[in-house]
Amino acid sequence: MPYKYNADGTIALDEKKLPIFIHANGTEAPFDAEATLGTITRLNGEAKTHREAKEAAESKLKSFEGIEDGVAALAALNTVKSLSSGELKTAAQVKEIQDAAAKTAQEQVAAQAKASAQQLQELTATLEKRTTELNNHMIGGGFTGSKLFNKEAKHPSHLAIPPEMARAYFGNNFKVEDGKMVPYDAAGNKIFSPTRPGEIADFDEGLAQLVAACPFKEQILAGSGASGSGAQGNGGKTADGKKQITRAAYDAMDPMARAGAMKEGAAIVD
Repeated sequence: MPYKYNADGTIALDEKKLPIFIHANGTEAPFDAEATLGTITRLNGEAKTHREAKEAAESKLKSFEGIEDGVAALAALNTVKSLSSGELKTAAQVKEIQDAAAKTAQEQVAAQAKASAQQLQELTATLEKRTTELNNHMIGGGFTGSKLFNKEAKHPSHLAIPPEMARAYFGNNFKVEDGKMVPYDAAGNKIFSPTRPGEIADFDEGLAQLVAACPFKEQILAGSGASGSGAQGNGGKTADGKKQITRAAYDAMDPMARAGAMKEGAAIVD
């Protein structure tokens, strides 16, 4: 602090024995240390008071956090205070009506969902039935129209049994997939075409391979020289020209196929 000094180097004092202070602008004024200390103490006290008041105000404001519109909040409080018991009762009645309406709506939705599920189940069952009928019709048509039963076609695997009998034994080896008949072998594997590598066999190709793997193929192939009692070595026919059917093949037929075979005059051999 720039004090004024005497010629002998001592600090210059005024008439009250206070050191003289020289301000930046060159003016001189006595420096009262005691008064200055009192002022500092007073200002510190005032600062403490202001700080405590500020902290108290902030503590109270925490209770109103989240409320941005004080006017609207005050209006809401006044509305709540002004509610009469009758108004509260009305609000309870409204809530009761709302709950009842919601329950009724839920029950109606549940009933409709149940009815829809039942209808869907019925439609699914009907569709499955129609699909099965169509598949059976397609497979049956495959046997009826197969070249393996047409003598004029001269198929190398020409069969000496009627289509109904062949269907009774081999029918379960065919499935309809994506509108097409797919043959499967006894192990459940798809049968592939011998002439079109990588492609599924058509009906006749599949049936021919099933016949080739059949344990009694000699008895069902025309011109195979069937053996067994009643076999005459004349292409699977008896001496009087009747078709021969092995007992095993006959037992594997359903009643309709058996009736068809008997109608055609087939002879059963062991």
